[in-house]
Amino acid sequence: MPDLKTMFIRQRKYIFLLLSVYVLGWGFTSYQSIFMGLIVGTSLSLFNLWLMVRKTDQFGEAAANGQRMRSLGMLSRMATAVLAVMISMKYPDEVHLISVVLGLMTSYIVIMIDYFLQLFVLRK
Repeated sequence: MPDLKTMFIRQRKYIFLLLSVYVLGWGFTSYQSIFMGLIVGTSLSLFNLWLMVRKTDQFGEAAANGQRMRSLGMLSRMATAVLAVMISMKYPDEVHLISVVLGLMTSYIVIMIDYFLQLFVLRK
């Protein structure tokens, strides 16, 4: 299994690429609220991915040392999702709600795509 940090670096590059496409879409199309929702959701999704990697690393260190770990940070990731929805509800004309939800799922989609890409690359 590849190192967790190298997987995170690779997935972070993919998410930054998507964010740059979203910024271009926001700047050059008339669908600014949709792209702003994608930007907000994907940015917070990247934060959630970083948080998950950090907590997983801490969990691995605690397991290696024979210690216990309370949580993997599910509550903080859920609070981030609630924050994103609150932002889109506060500014409905600037930030599209469904785009925010799709943006929040971006990191999980990137993880799955990256897994299948690595599976086929390693198989060759």
